[in-house]
Amino acid sequence: MTVAQETPQPHTSPEKLLAPVLSAFWDEPRSWTLETYLRHDGYQGARRALGMSPDDVIAYVKDSGLRGRGGAGFPTGMKWQFIPQGDGKPHYLVVNADESEPGTCKDIPLLFANPHALLEGMIIACWAIRSSRAFIYLRGETVPVLRRLQAAVREAYAAGYFGRDVLGSGMDLDVTVHAGAGAYICGEETALLDSLEGRRGQPRLRPPFPAVAGLYACPTVVNNVESIASVPAIMLRGKEWFRSMGSEKSPGFTLYSLSGHVASPGQYEGPLGLTLRQLLGMSGGMRPGHRLKFWTPGGSSTPLLTEEHLDVPLDYEAVGAAGSMLGTKALQCFDETTCVVRAVTRWTEFYAHESCGKCTPCREGTYWLVQLLRDIEAGKGRMADLDKIADIADNINGKSFCALGDGAASPIFSSLKYFRAEYEQHVKGKGCPFDPAKSTVWADDPHPTHRSHLGVNA
Repeated sequence: MTVAQETPQPHTSPEKLLAPVLSAFWDEPRSWTLETYLRHDGYQGARRALGMSPDDVIAYVKDSGLRGRGGAGFPTGMKWQFIPQGDGKPHYLVVNADESEPGTCKDIPLLFANPHALLEGMIIACWAIRSSRAFIYLRGETVPVLRRLQAAVREAYAAGYFGRDVLGSGMDLDVTVHAGAGAYICGEETALLDSLEGRRGQPRLRPPFPAVAGLYACPTVVNNVESIASVPAIMLRGKEWFRSMGSEKSPGFTLYSLSGHVASPGQYEGPLGLTLRQLLGMSGGMRPGHRLKFWTPGGSSTPLLTEEHLDVPLDYEAVGAAGSMLGTKALQCFDETTCVVRAVTRWTEFYAHESCGKCTPCREGTYWLVQLLRDIEAGKGRMADLDKIADIADNINGKSFCALGDGAASPIFSSLKYFRAEYEQHVKGKGCPFDPAKSTVWADDPHPTHRSHLGVNA
């Protein structure tokens, strides 16, 4: 029985719950081209912004309430406002497209289907912060997206949206697409800047912050793809329209990435504040014959939640009050066949592998977490190990150079909070109870091909 069947769904139709803006024409033929984008009021928001003063554009975005869609939720307009003016230095805009968080898959589809939304947003952002140079740092493995993005940049140059005297505004703007080399740590903004400068990607000690000394020691704004791509619609349709969606402190629309043991995974664009119950209702619920066990609201680095949190509004305040973080709205859903210990072990192995090694808490802590978790999963652990992994996670959390350490600690804390009994079962039973060879957990499974412990269909 699916979650959608077990719990009554709201009477509001899915069409009224969703708010397609960035994804409004993803299903059109050649949606990624300039021709298609112009048919949908493309670059009209930029024309309006260029008719305003840079300070007025910053104030407008600030008043709209747009918050960064990359995970932290910091107000976008306020971030732009931090750039010092009249300092005589070049100012830079850097778009963080190094989407690497397990479960997060919104920026790459957006760039693949509608790259000009980002490019138009970059014009507006560069005008606001008085920048003539912008960079897009893209995850290098996504070669088809890289080619499509490069083609869109060429189209924009040819049409006069980039280059000299953009749209007659007097602003010059050059854009560079840079392909990263596949390091998760480069999703952290200061490590990204080091990588752009040709150095090994490692987080910088702050202060100074990028707004003061960022790329090439100059004032720099680093924004997520979705954050910048949301700006043109705000400029075109108005800040009141944007504030009409979501909540007072978390207004606007966003992309929800639904994945895992669900009937219809994919991107669902709607107002902030939708609940997982509503999204599951639209997507057909969990896979047939199974029920939700736990889920992540913003990728693997956010504390996991359970079935009791189905009705938590997916906005920054409500998810925070529930003990997690909204993050990137990467909703990974796991059913009752999933071993929590195994899932957390795999996530921790990822963080240990991707740690840049610069700071001791993260470098050593993630290594030892992996050793202990592997022992617990294999039935070689001791009861004292449960307190030990909690203690190691505590020594990492808030004590590392960047948020990677916090992300590695989050699944440990939250899984022990909600599923400590399952950890104890591994220790007392000398092995994983979800192993098909040792358990009857699969006996009633009508879909034996779905025997995945990792939360994705086999």
